[in-house]
Amino acid sequence: MAYVALYRRFRPKTFEEIVGQEYITTTLKNQIKNDRVAHAYLFSGGRGSGKTSTAKILARAVNCLNPKNGEPCNECEICKQALENGLIDITEIDAASNNGVDNIRDIREEVEFIPTNAKYRVYIIDEVHMLSTGAFNALLKTLEEPPKHVIFILATTEPQKLPVTILSRCQRFDFKRISVDNIIKRLKIICNESNIDIEDGALKIIAKMSDGAMRDAISILERCVSVGEDKILEDRVREIVGIPEFDYLMEIATHLLLNDRVEVLKDAEKIINEGKNLEIFVWEVVKFMRDLVMLQVSDDLVAYKEDDLVRMKDLARTLNKDVILNMITDLSELQNSMKWATDKEVIFETGLIRISMRGTKKESEEKPETTNILKQKEAEDSLKSRVLSALKENKRMIMHAILLNSEIKQVDDELIHIIFSQSLDDVNKQYMQKDESKGIIKEVVRNVMDKDIKIKYVFNN
Repeated sequence: MAYVALYRRFRPKTFEEIVGQEYITTTLKNQIKNDRVAHAYLFSGGRGSGKTSTAKILARAVNCLNPKNGEPCNECEICKQALENGLIDITEIDAASNNGVDNIRDIREEVEFIPTNAKYRVYIIDEVHMLSTGAFNALLKTLEEPPKHVIFILATTEPQKLPVTILSRCQRFDFKRISVDNIIKRLKIICNESNIDIEDGALKIIAKMSDGAMRDAISILERCVSVGEDKILEDRVREIVGIPEFDYLMEIATHLLLNDRVEVLKDAEKIINEGKNLEIFVWEVVKFMRDLVMLQVSDDLVAYKEDDLVRMKDLARTLNKDVILNMITDLSELQNSMKWATDKEVIFETGLIRISMRGTKKESEEKPETTNILKQKEAEDSLKSRVLSALKENKRMIMHAILLNSEIKQVDDELIHIIFSQSLDDVNKQYMQKDESKGIIKEVVRNVMDKDIKIKYVFNN
């Protein structure tokens, strides 16, 4: 028998098996039981949060011959065909590679025909934000007047890139990041059923490394299993996934926060020479910085040993929280730039040096005008980080994502400019120019500045 990957073997087959999205699955089951299924759904959320699995289950459940409490039976002929990807009435499309207008026009022609075997024709369009403008327009025409026998399920990791006209015609469900505890529970089930012997500490590391994505957690588990050892140990998992040791993190965090460029350069060279995964390393430093901030309000950081916590507290005590938050923003931008870089080592090394140079020169060494410029730049960076934090706290994630790549420049005491990135598309541009969006930004800036201040949008494209 051919080997089947763990994430395929353990892909959820019922709503009950979907991890950490109980509100969504309960709502969908009730819709199916009460025969109130929508004609179009939008499933948005991070990778591995259960969007595609839920879409597949929903497609089976609405067509199942013997549904049970809103769940597909997975035993009738329709369910069996669907599970084997053999049901012609359920179509899955990857918009990343099928994003042209012709692909959607083919669907528009198909939907006019009644289903061949099932009750509904179901179209699952994954990464729908990748569709071209023409394809969106063609899809909109179908969504405006859909036949009763057709259901669309659109899935995306970037809902902010979808036209408002598409969003308004879908019933939207936002899939949240899966908690570490829920991931561990699911991994334990998989390990028990697969006779995998693993330490609890190893499971915790895998769950944290997955960053809220169940699929990533299972993939990491499979990498650890493939090593072929009798028992998966915590230290072995750290080695396999390339997690840096605490001393590494403490050392580079200290050098960065204290602006020690010489030592930062040495740290970078050492990390590169040891062949560590640079993206993971930067991500770990970001999390370490976040934990330094958390230590200022809470002692409940179970991931660290007691001795390590004492060292972290000593470092956090000497620094202003805004300094650490600015560093987190800089490191996050470095990590994003590394994703698309052909030479990650160069970007990593120069990026760390640039970050460590923030505010290293003494005021006495600077000309007065240079000092003023530096002070204003630091003030603007601190305005920006507080605006982003406020948006995140208020769940305004689309605005947070847009402003993350924008510049906030204070012109004078009564005016600031928000300078948007050249890559901002028309959909997001229109979204930010809505009166509601402007009102939210004005309120956030008022709270940050502690006074009313005029805001001007500057678009570079």
